[in-house]
Amino acid sequence: MKLRLDPFTLLLLGAIVLASFLPVRGQVAETVSVIGTIAVGLLFFLHGAALSRQQIVDGATHWRLHIVITAFTFVFFPLAVLPINGLSGIAPQWMPADLGLGFLYLGVLPSAVSSSIAYTALARGNVPAAICSAAASNVFGMMLTPFLLILLVSTSGSGDFSVLEALRDIVLQLLLPFAVGHGMRPWLGGFLARHENLASRYDQCVIWLIVYSAFSHSVVSGLWDQLPVSAIGLTIVLCFLLLGFFMLAAHLLVRRLGFGLEDEAAVVFCGSKKSLASGLPMAKVLFSGHPGFGMIVLPIMCYNQIQVIVGAMLARRYRRLIEAGSDGPRD
Repeated sequence: MKLRLDPFTLLLLGAIVLASFLPVRGQVAETVSVIGTIAVGLLFFLHGAALSRQQIVDGATHWRLHIVITAFTFVFFPLAVLPINGLSGIAPQWMPADLGLGFLYLGVLPSAVSSSIAYTALARGNVPAAICSAAASNVFGMMLTPFLLILLVSTSGSGDFSVLEALRDIVLQLLLPFAVGHGMRPWLGGFLARHENLASRYDQCVIWLIVYSAFSHSVVSGLWDQLPVSAIGLTIVLCFLLLGFFMLAAHLLVRRLGFGLEDEAAVVFCGSKKSLASGLPMAKVLFSGHPGFGMIVLPIMCYNQIQVIVGAMLARRYRRLIEAGSDGPRD
């Protein structure tokens, strides 16, 4: 099967290359950072305006399925990344502290909305359940992600992380714009529904700006001197292992619980994915000005590209099995 990188992936890689050779510095870097902060606030304002109240209410209907997906996203995944961070002595020799913090951050992120739903739909899985679970994951993720990160950081003793500043910034830059946007949904909801592509392009522009600004800051702070090539390679390997483990675990657990193949597809895709669209803007708030920002977001960037490629292949396999009325993937 031919593997292709989508254009946005290439743009993100281009942002890293550009930042490596032409990073912004000094006053220009501060200006770009302020623009990024404003853009993130507007991003969550638009998400609040686009999300209907019914989507939040509907999240409770298929409660057994949603509990499983939520457990994978906010319980099992955070627990799995603790040993990777070096808490149990598995990998402290090769992993810089900021990269370890990045894996902790990857573990507490909400599920990816668009790709989870898109792959569930491609697989002919339970799309309504995927929509509700992914949307609820991102709504609650704005509150759960910082609290879980604080808990894991205090447990593992990793990184330099200000709890009070993080909570303040989350409220002011994420929750408040989201709430205001949701309050203005009666006036903006129709416009956003008619211009979904425009909103999606804005999301991508904000993410590109964050990546370029973050890696510029990290390159100026000596990112490539501090991050050995072996660490990059092992980061990619660990991301592959994490994704494979959670896809397999989801497949086995839903079989044990007696879910159908359509529900299994929703759990596999929603429970194993992590959101780059939410992760980078939240990282911009949580780790603003951190010299190791580039290392912190490296795991989520690697994991995102891997989940896109692997998810596309697995979704096609589920689709063949569901359309054929099979019992599911076999090893």
